[in-house]
Amino acid sequence: MSVSPQDALEQTSEASRAFHRVLLKLSGEALLGDREYGIDPATVTAIAREVHAVHDAGTELAIVVGAGNIYRGMAAAADGMDRATADYAGMLATLLNALTLQDALERVGVQTRVQSAIAVSEVAEPYIRRRAMRHLEKGRVVIFAAGTGNPFFTTDTAAALRALEIGAEAILMAKNGVRGVFDGDPREDADARFLPELTHLEAIEQGLKVMDTTALSLCMDNRLPIYVFELAEGNIRRVAAGERVGTIISTP
Repeated sequence: MSVSPQDALEQTSEASRAFHRVLLKLSGEALLGDREYGIDPATVTAIAREVHAVHDAGTELAIVVGAGNIYRGMAAAADGMDRATADYAGMLATLLNALTLQDALERVGVQTRVQSAIAVSEVAEPYIRRRAMRHLEKGRVVIFAAGTGNPFFTTDTAAALRALEIGAEAILMAKNGVRGVFDGDPREDADARFLPELTHLEAIEQGLKVMDTTALSLCMDNRLPIYVFELAEGNIRRVAAGERVGTIISTP
């Protein structure tokens, strides 16, 4: 029996992907490269190429990006600032990162939309769940900016919330310089043990700094798995294709 070229292409795409739809969580620090502050264009371009490869394999992809590369650089100036005001400043910083990432993705040929949880209509769409899902169905990458739009919630919580809203099968959490989850801080404790698998509840009970407790609880209640891995060349593609890289956090 012969196979048409289109069927062969679809079979190849199916073989190179493990998920139909995922949400990629990037920390702001992931955009730093070797810098201490700001955005490294070469690093952003490398991330865009990784996302392009995952997208080409047929996986629908949404992204939430943090702001640690910009906002934490202003931590000294922000000392004593009202918490809600400081959180809104952080939301605006995530928008800067989202627009930078959008530009890099468009330059490598990926159609992209930025949706913001706070109103910035000149540069981004408002977050509308059904519109976001329609973009994904049309083959566009959607970047969610400005967290949840509310103070006192982190971009980790935004990632968990958006992943559940769009029906993502998993959260892919790319960490800067850490290959997964450890039972201590590997930068400070040479005896910290790498954990290839654990449950959401174990992560919460052990106080592991993977995501904040609100985000982990949300994922646990809805049985949403989290794949934690190092943001190194090829890792996003490997995880999206089903390879065991880093740590899997799940609730059986």
